[in-house]
Amino acid sequence: MSMVSGSGACRMTLADLASRYGFELVPRFAQGVTVTSLADDVDSVIPGSLYVPSGAVNMERLERAVARGAYAALVPRALRGAGERLSIPLLLGEHRDEQVAAMADALTGAPAQALAMFACLGRDAASSERIARQLGEFLHMLGNPVGVLCASDTQSLDRYVDMRFPLGVLDVRRTLSVCLEDGASAMVIALDDDTVRHGALCAADIDVLGIEADTDAERDVMDERARRMYGYVMDERGRVVGRTAESDAFARQAADIEGGESWQTLSLVIAMAMAAGVRRSNIRSALRVSRELS
Repeated sequence: MSMVSGSGACRMTLADLASRYGFELVPRFAQGVTVTSLADDVDSVIPGSLYVPSGAVNMERLERAVARGAYAALVPRALRGAGERLSIPLLLGEHRDEQVAAMADALTGAPAQALAMFACLGRDAASSERIARQLGEFLHMLGNPVGVLCASDTQSLDRYVDMRFPLGVLDVRRTLSVCLEDGASAMVIALDDDTVRHGALCAADIDVLGIEADTDAERDVMDERARRMYGYVMDERGRVVGRTAESDAFARQAADIEGGESWQTLSLVIAMAMAAGVRRSNIRSALRVSRELS
């Protein structure tokens, strides 16, 4: 499934979409039609959906979307004539990831803005996921209700969320909305192709990005490449971090070892928590609790 639904007062009319994003509405008298969800594949369409097909679209797919209850569809201008065969209005125009992300945020109330957003970037998919899972556990130890988005085990607090990976733009917004509704205050996302598609985090504002890198130069290169691939953004308050001497000391002490990957991952997790403003005393307490539980 690749869709996102609105809730409460979050609704969009076709007139709003046409004026805000520069689409042409056919027929024009359908301005008051209200959509309550977005779907980018036919099987995800539900009654009230705006069908925003990903990839090529044809009449067969449009007719299937209508049969499933789509209220409208966003299609290229070349398909203007399709409206004569369909019983739904059309928005005409070429859509970009940024527009789909903005529509999803308008429909869901921009959940990323209400969550502390953490992203984890390793040298490979397994590393990204390992960092994300450990960070989720560590933030939980600190008393934060957390959602974790990674391909092997996506969770909203203690509840497993069944998703089809890798996630697209709409899937990510839907997952954020679910976690926020469950009471999460923070979201941890593994940045890898197994978890999210290219462009899936388009316009999503990340607060802390942790990168598994040995040097600042390597970290900068990995950050730039990941931004191009996944589309996330960071404002002036965002922090890109790696391991530090202080986080290394915390991690080595907690693990009681002098080497190995386990303490290095923990060190990056600690550095990310510190970048988010977690006090050293709270980190020590969380490490002590973790050690006692293990």
